[in-house]
Amino acid sequence: MNTTKMFTTLIKTCSKFSALKYCNNIVTQKRYQKHNIRNLAVIYVRYDYLHTTPINLVKKRTKIEEKIPKQTKKKGPVINLWQYMEVIELANITQRDINDILTVTSIVDNKKTYSIETKFDDIKILCNVVQMLGFRYNIISRPDKVEKDEEDHDITKRPPADESILINRRPVVTIMGHVDHGKTTLLDALRNTSVVDTEFGGITQHIGAFNVELITGEKITFLDTPGHAAFTSMRERGARVTDIIVLVVAADDGVMEQTIQSINMAKSTNVPIIVAINKIDKHNADIIRTQKMLQLEGINVEQLGGEVQCVNISALKKTNLNALIEAIALQAEIVGLKGDPTGLVEGVVIECRNDKTRGKLSTALIQRGTLKKSAILVSGTSWAKVRSMFDHAGKPVIQASLSDAIQIMGWRELPNVGDEILEVKSEQEAHMVIRYRQKQINDIKAEEHKEGAEKKLQQHLIEYKEKLHKKRILGRRRISEPKKKESIPDLTPAFNIIIKTDVAGSVEAILDVIGTYTEDEKCRLNVVHYGVGPVAESDVELAATFDAVIYQFNVNVPSEIQKMAKIKDITIRSCNVIYKLIDDIKNEINMKLPFEDREEIIGQAEVLKQFDVTVEKKRVSIAGCQCVEGILKRNGIYHLIRNENVIYTGKLLSLRHLKNEVDSIKNGTECGIRLDNNSITFQPGDKIICFKPKINEQFHLNNRTRKESNCIQLKRVYS
Repeated sequence: MNTTKMFTTLIKTCSKFSALKYCNNIVTQKRYQKHNIRNLAVIYVRYDYLHTTPINLVKKRTKIEEKIPKQTKKKGPVINLWQYMEVIELANITQRDINDILTVTSIVDNKKTYSIETKFDDIKILCNVVQMLGFRYNIISRPDKVEKDEEDHDITKRPPADESILINRRPVVTIMGHVDHGKTTLLDALRNTSVVDTEFGGITQHIGAFNVELITGEKITFLDTPGHAAFTSMRERGARVTDIIVLVVAADDGVMEQTIQSINMAKSTNVPIIVAINKIDKHNADIIRTQKMLQLEGINVEQLGGEVQCVNISALKKTNLNALIEAIALQAEIVGLKGDPTGLVEGVVIECRNDKTRGKLSTALIQRGTLKKSAILVSGTSWAKVRSMFDHAGKPVIQASLSDAIQIMGWRELPNVGDEILEVKSEQEAHMVIRYRQKQINDIKAEEHKEGAEKKLQQHLIEYKEKLHKKRILGRRRISEPKKKESIPDLTPAFNIIIKTDVAGSVEAILDVIGTYTEDEKCRLNVVHYGVGPVAESDVELAATFDAVIYQFNVNVPSEIQKMAKIKDITIRSCNVIYKLIDDIKNEINMKLPFEDREEIIGQAEVLKQFDVTVEKKRVSIAGCQCVEGILKRNGIYHLIRNENVIYTGKLLSLRHLKNEVDSIKNGTECGIRLDNNSITFQPGDKIICFKPKINEQFHLNNRTRKESNCIQLKRVYS
């Protein structure tokens, strides 16, 4: 019965499709266009279309589907995964049998045999195993690592020691004063050396820390700070770590700019001052005037009834040096300098640099404890295991005690100058401290970036609302084609530089000076890279990428680097004195700037009266004038100014004194002036200015003494 029904349905279907095909042929053939059978065929085709259209089929299917509810796909639970997770840890988190985990793992990764304690080296394999088990996942840090990070801590200086264990320590004396007042010469005289001869330009450009044994057998640690204006931060560091400040003032110059700055630093840090009036051997030395100048700055010396010790010396002739030593010893006794030689070391970074043979070195001042080899030190986010120690002459030392200035070898990264040095018990503790400090720095940066992003967003919203408001006022414009973006080229000139120096303090000083540059709208000054050490291949590659000039300060360029720079057409400039480096940067910026016209005023005259005369049967106006400034030249160009408005600019037709035609008129002389425009009339009080047009640079260098220049001053030349 079922077979008969099936065949019946099949015959009907075939008949239906055969009839449909036959009717389609009738509709399309031309010979049936006027026959009645064509109309019947069209009706059949339309009827079949209406009952087999996809729309009706969709409706039928929709009705059927409404009866069958859709089955939603179940989502698996979410678990946390981490790098190097063990099989047993995955079993505990998923709460699956360990054999199930091993079976699935062998399917995903058949190249490796897994056991209970096997770690998943590849995080992708771990993710595939979890997916096959029916779980979703989040990748996180290892939980025990997070807990360990939370245990990280910072370290600080120890509480003050008990007075019973304190011992006397040598004083730390900082020599401060204006540039070229003889600070380094004084230090040379005290220790019978000649450092000043080895310094470029005769000026100190980094802090020198020296342990000096005097003739009397006493030991003093001296810090020689730069006097140049660019090294303000170095002098501040010297003032913070010192016990006594010897303020060197030249008897011929008196109190100068950096002298006042040093006085203010001493007052802010409450450090006692001893005044050393130097260069008393000069013929123009005026000791009394210098003492009175100091008094005006709040330094009352004993000679004028004050309490500040003042010693008149000549560092060059070694005059009265014993008196200065006695003054230092007396001041140290008054202060009562004591220290704790036990326990973990505390100190401060004075200077740091990259040495060719010894690597990363830092000059440090020991303030507490006794430093020995293999000690673990932390400074900022840098740490060191002390491999060796050297004195200021480069000689190895076994240990360093209170007030010693030494060079420490063994830093993984150079610390920042001015940072405190603290000893820790182990490398593990050092890593914990650095992690904690780095996290604090990152948190601060993240907060700053967040604030910056919010400010930019607010600014963007304000600008967007302003543009939207303007569009609403103007209405919508219909455009025939999409608006093309117009790219406006940045035509502002730029000067890119790379700085490499011998010590970190020099980098800091140069960057401080460059930071005073404020003419970026005229020419951008970009520091692409800076660092300590000689010029490397990476520096040359970077200079080639950014079209930068490399400035090396007190370092040498290896021959292979010079060849590489020559091939890539990179300029490397060597400077040994900071103000010469700054001058070179100024000149380069001036070369980048366009030129502009300016007017060089030669002379000025004031109109006293107008005279009308007849020349070639024409009445012309003559200005009766008096030259009140400079000179007036017949071939010059003139402005006629009335009530601060320029009435005329041009040349003269005539310049006369009495009845004679002259080429020039001097200051204070009366004259007659006829302009090259007969329609111009004159009034008493008018100004006639003679000038000479001159093409000049937009900016020029500061005219102050180069050694006193403390910033890149690009002064505009106004007409």
